[in-house]
Amino acid sequence: MTNKNNMAKKSPLGRGLGALIDNSKYEQKPVEEAVSTSAVAEIEMSKIEVNPFQPRNEFDQTALEELAASIKELGIIQPITVRKSGTDKFQIISGERRYRASKLAGLKSIIAFVRDADDTEMLEMALVENIQREDLNAIEIAISYERLIDECKLTQDKLSERVGKKRTTVTNYLRLLKLPAEIQSGLQGKLIGMGHARSLIGIEDASLQKTVYNRVIADELSVRELEKIIREINKPEKNQKEKTKGHKLPENFTKFKDEISKYFPGKISLKRNNAGRGTIAFSFTSDEEFDKIKELLTKVK
Repeated sequence: MTNKNNMAKKSPLGRGLGALIDNSKYEQKPVEEAVSTSAVAEIEMSKIEVNPFQPRNEFDQTALEELAASIKELGIIQPITVRKSGTDKFQIISGERRYRASKLAGLKSIIAFVRDADDTEMLEMALVENIQREDLNAIEIAISYERLIDECKLTQDKLSERVGKKRTTVTNYLRLLKLPAEIQSGLQGKLIGMGHARSLIGIEDASLQKTVYNRVIADELSVRELEKIIREINKPEKNQKEKTKGHKLPENFTKFKDEISKYFPGKISLKRNNAGRGTIAFSFTSDEEFDKIKELLTKVK
């Protein structure tokens, strides 16, 4: 009868994993060999440090506990990725959430890909993995894109290739960072959606952006309703013309304008509304024309 103490220790990949993944894909090597060959190794949890470039600041405790329970049952389905950092120490490149949950689950070691990466490569891999998370909000994605461009020296074209997104998608996310902080917070807090935020970018004045943003929340406006408001804001002159269209001057006003135009230099503007109110404006292009208008008006007096 086999003694329990002589049994092979339970794999940190978990039981029953053969039915879920191809174990040959994760063929393990001694840690020393894995470091030099970018291979997979089983590393003690105490030797692993978190990523100093981690773009993710918050980890949901409830979600971590749920993942820890799953790890206790199945183990780690996907290895984390680390790099060597000093004597017998490793830093996480990607997979910090799995690492934290594994600690909660009580694992003493974890399966990890050991990569050779400098600080820039480490930051890039961490950011790209962060972007691929399903629960990331639009502002977090935009900030990660910006960091990849600024700190990893990527162009928008190269960035779109790295993250597997169209260049226009990348550009739309980056534009969100031009919004006032209040609106960015609203997008993160799901007070407004991505469509609302993209529409608000179309308003140039920041204070007006915030005014309209507050109206969107108060009146629970749809994106279509918001777009209509923004069209009204951005085309005041056209809207005014449409409102006054069809208000033709009465014939006696037109004749008067034509008559005085014979005497005054420059353009004369005569406007009248349906209520009988209006204005007469004299234009001049030089001091000489101004003096001429002044002289004629003085004579009238």
